[in-house]
Formats: sequence, C-alpha cells, structure tokens
Amino acid sequence: MPLFLHENIEPKGEIGMWDITEGDDFFVSELVLTYSEAKMLEEVIAKRRKEWMAGRLLLHRMSGRKERGLCVKDEYGKPFLENSPFDISLSHSGRFAAVVAAPNACGVDVQRLVEKLRRIEGKFMREEEFACLAQEKYLEHLHVFWGAKEAMYKAYGKKKLEFREHILVEPFEYDVTFGRCKGYVRKADTNMEFDIRYRLIENYMLVYAIEI
Repeated sequence: MPLFLHENIEPKGEIGMWDITEGDDFFVSELVLTYSEAKMLEEVIAKRRKEWMAGRLLLHRMSGRKERGLCVKDEYGKPFLENSPFDISLSHSGRFAAVVAAPNACGVDVQRLVEKLRRIEGKFMREEEFACLAQEKYLEHLHVFWGAKEAMYKAYGKKKLEFREHILVEPFEYDVTFGRCKGYVRKADTNMEFDIRYRLIENYMLVYAIEI
C-alpha cells in the first residue's frame, strides 16, 4: 500500500499522493466499483485507468471512512465526494496520483517534468510571469506556473477559463525544496485569490491551490 504522502494543510485540509506500483486487479478489488463508476472507467483511455483508480482509492484512504463514499461529478464535471463538506481535487501523472481536500475551493496538479511544456509556454504565461523565471531552473519554475494555473482552473470548476487571460500567478522566486506563491482567477464578476504550495518530488512537480 504505497501511500507516498499524506499531510495536513494549515489551517485545515489534506494533501496526499499515491505511488502507483500495483496492477489493475489490486485497485479493482480494493475499490469494488459501482455500476456507474465502472461505466465511467470504461470512458477512460486504457493507459490512464490505473491512475484513475489510484486517485479514488487515495481519496478513500484520506477520508478515513470505513465505507467508501462515491466520487461523482457536478454539472460542470468538477468531482466531489458524496456527503462531505470538503472541496476535493484529483490529479495523476505517470507513477503518481494526488488528491487535495479542503473546506474552501481547491485544486491539485502533479506533473512529470517534460521538455515539451516549453512548446506551449506562450499560451499560458504572461509577460510578467516570464520575467521572473529562474534561468538555471527554467523547466522546474515553468512547471510550477503550469501546475498552479491547472490547480486554480480545477478549483474554479466551471471551465471556460483562458490560462493566460483569466488565471494569474504573482511573480515569485523559485524554491527548489518547498515553495509558496499567490494566484488569482479573474473573469467578469469572478475574483478568486489562492494560496499556492509546490514541491519537486523526484522528477514530478506537485502543486496545489487553496482559495483564501
């Protein structure tokens, strides 16, 4: 049971990661999927199904419940845990699945560091954000911006956001161990502010955002 990370978030909340080393059969037996979940899983591409299941098992283990609550989606496709007052968000990439839960709107992103992110940087980075990138840690710093905007997009939860236009990250100095910055979602009558935390774990960037 490789629960890789499970920590409390101040003032309230939890962040967790699962190191996906098991086979599909393990997750199927542990989750005991309902009919509706099995139908949802059928729509997930084959190579992502184990990650999908790992995220839901992690969510259950973090909840502390004896019986697993269903992870369902609202009208916009944002996931939530049945009969829970906490907002939740899930992410997965390669060997890791991640979950964040908090009383306020929250989002999480875990992403393996990939060079191809440079190819689309102009689509999500603003000029003032580009200006603060640490040249010696450019790719890592860039992944924090991507992860922060992805996390805030999930926290907003209603889609129809442009990463470059509507989701902003305050320029910050990159911390190679465990860092923090601020971000905003600004669109029409929406003005959300977020506390953003990030850390590099092996070759993966974990970023989560909590509305403040």
